[in-house]
Amino acid sequence: MDANPNMFSNEDITVTYDPKCCANAGICALQLSDVFRNSVIPWIDLDGANTKAIICQINKCPSGALQYYLHRKDVA
Repeated sequence: MDANPNMFSNEDITVTYDPKCCANAGICALQLSDVFRNSVIPWIDLDGANTKAIICQINKCPSGALQYYLHRKDVA
């Protein structure tokens, strides 16, 4: 089974990205560029910020293309 190239995980969180849904507003890359990077593959680096900051940024996604799933309840 192949891994989903639009799924990024660490021990706390899994972030998914749906490019078909993305409005390309760029808010994620503008406001949290250490995680959501335009010119690097993989473009999402979950080591670039703490989990709470990543969640906060994902919640600002206007299209809903970015989603997250917590692995533990005590993270958020």
